[in-house]
Amino acid sequence: MDRTVIANLADLREDLAALYRDLHRHPELSLQETRSAGLLAQRLRDAGFDEVAERVGTTGVVGVLRNGDGPVVMLRADFDALPVQEKTGLPYASRARGVDPEGRDVPVMHACGHDMHAACLVGSATLLAGARDRWRGTLLVVFQPAEELACGARGMVDDGLFERFPAPQIVLGQHVAPLPAGVIGYGTGPVMAAADSLSVTLHGRGAHGSRPEASIDPVVMAASVVTRLQGIVAREVPPAESAVVTVGRLQAGTKDNIIPDTAELGVNIRTYTPQTRDLVRAAIERIVRAESAASGADTEPTLTWFASAPALVSEPDSTRATMAAFTEHFGEQRIQTMPLVNASEDVGVFGEVLGVPTVFWFWGGLEPETVVAAMREDRFDQLPGNHSPFFAPLIEPTLSTGVEALTLAALTWLGTP
Repeated sequence: MDRTVIANLADLREDLAALYRDLHRHPELSLQETRSAGLLAQRLRDAGFDEVAERVGTTGVVGVLRNGDGPVVMLRADFDALPVQEKTGLPYASRARGVDPEGRDVPVMHACGHDMHAACLVGSATLLAGARDRWRGTLLVVFQPAEELACGARGMVDDGLFERFPAPQIVLGQHVAPLPAGVIGYGTGPVMAAADSLSVTLHGRGAHGSRPEASIDPVVMAASVVTRLQGIVAREVPPAESAVVTVGRLQAGTKDNIIPDTAELGVNIRTYTPQTRDLVRAAIERIVRAESAASGADTEPTLTWFASAPALVSEPDSTRATMAAFTEHFGEQRIQTMPLVNASEDVGVFGEVLGVPTVFWFWGGLEPETVVAAMREDRFDQLPGNHSPFFAPLIEPTLSTGVEALTLAALTWLGTP
C-alpha cells in the first residue's frame, strides 16, 4: 500500500489539533449540532469535495469525492455531545450549556470523544482529497448526528442518504476508548451490543398517605417491577448468552404523604443476538403488565420503546483484511483484540440497511503509563472512560493514530490507479 498519502499528515497536525480543541470547547447536544456541522462542512469544501450537503437527517453532513471508476467507500464519524458537566480542568474545557429534549437547561461536554472522531475524519478526508492520484473510486464521508440518542444513523437513512448519494460497498468507522494512546483494539463478528430503551408509565389511583386502602399504589407497583426485572437475565436468558437489563429512571409522586396516580420507569437493555433481544423485550413487557394486573390497576400500563440500535457486527473477513493493513503500518505491538463491549453504537444501521460489510475498531486515547499502572494495580475500571466528566483523550498521538487508521482503512478498500 502506498504510504505517501499518510506522510502528508505532518502538515495538518497543528490545524487538526486546533479544530479538535474548538469542537471540544463548543459541544452541542444531539440534533442541535448546527455550529459543528457548519465547521465540518466547510472543511470538506476546502478540501475540494465534489459535493457537500448539510442538514441530512436534521444536522448531518455528507461529502462526496468522485475519483474515477472503482468502489464506493464510506467513512463515518459521529459528532454530538452529552449533557455532562466537564471536570477535566483543561484550558479548552467546555463551559457550554444546552437544552435537552425535556426542555431542561443542562451542561454540555464531549464526554464520549465524538469531537476526536470528527477531527480525525476531517484529517483523513483532507489527506485522501489531496492524493487523488493514489486511489480510484468514490469516497463517501458521513458526519452523523445524534449517536447518543441512537437515532442519528436511522435519521440520515430515512432522509435518503443512500438515494441522494452513492451507496457504499463497505462502511468504515472507529471509536476512541480508554486504551493506551496509539493502540488499536478490534473484534470480529459482534463487537458492541444492541440497545433498546423503554419508557413505562404505571397507572394507579392516588390517595392520601394515611388512607392507602383507598389507593392503587403505583410506587409499590414500580418497586415490584424493578425487583422482578432483575430475574430476566438470571433466570430466562441462557447462560451462554449475554444481556443487561437496567432501570435507570424511577419517578413518582410529589410529596411524602400523597400516594400518586402514576409512576414512571426508564428501562434500558443490551443484547447481542436477535433471539435474546426478542426474549428480553417480551419478558419485560410481560412482567410490567403482570405486576400492574396483580396490583389491581384499572388502566393498562403504557409502554413505549425508543432509541433502538442493532448489535454492531464488524464483518470478520473485511475486518481481518483491514487489520492486516493496520498491522503492516502500526506494527503488531499496537494492535490487540478486544472482548465484547456492552455499550452500543448505531453505525451498524448503515451497513445493515444496505446489506454491506461494516468494519469498526477502537483506538486508545489515554496516557499509556497511566493505563498500564491501572491494569497492574487492578483498577482499570477507575480510569476515566467514555461518558465520564474527566474523559478527554490526549491530543497526540490519539489524533494522528485516528487519522492514519481511517486513511489506511479507506485505501484498503478503494481501488488502485
